Amino acid sequence: MELAMASEKDPLVSERSGTVREVGNHAIWSLSSCKPGFGIDQLRDDCMDTYWQSDGQLPHLVNIQFQRKTMVSHIYIYTDYKLDESYTPSRISIRAGTHFNDLQEIEVIELIEPSGWEMIPIKDIHDRPIRTYMIQIAVLSNHQNGRDTHMRQIKIHSPCEPTSFDINKFRNFSTVQFQQYATIR
Repeated sequence: MELAMASEKDPLVSERSGTVREVGNHAIWSLSSCKPGFGIDQLRDDCMDTYWQSDGQLPHLVNIQFQRKTMVSHIYIYTDYKLDESYTPSRISIRAGTHFNDLQEIEVIELIEPSGWEMIPIKDIHDRPIRTYMIQIAVLSNHQNGRDTHMRQIKIHSPCEPTSFDINKFRNFSTVQFQQYATIR
């Protein structure tokens, strides 16, 4: 049971299964604040040893803006209480909309000494993934009343649409020329 729970919280397992894809690289990312050398590049570098560190008043914001309306099913956030202690987020708000002025809160999560990936399902009232132009992740509070925050990684997942392509439709073609191009090399 623990192995199933661990793999459910690992975004790479989901990506490799082909059911979702990471769409964060299709977005424009911005932060409310950051210490020099601890910004977006560190937040998105796929390295758990680097992190974003905010530098200012709460709430600390991560803004993710897509060029076109994008379907989002899950957000994964990597934090580590053992390493970051009072810098670790304890309450996070997820907001979505078309731009900064119409963001609606869609999820609030409480984190109790998190260590590793936290999966946050992003669903509408009908329990379906949302379609949005913008997502904002707001750190509302940190453990031990910490002022600044550390987030080590963020991944944004979009469901993959199943293909309805059926290769069996083409089995009747049996010419030599067709067979030469029937497989990918």
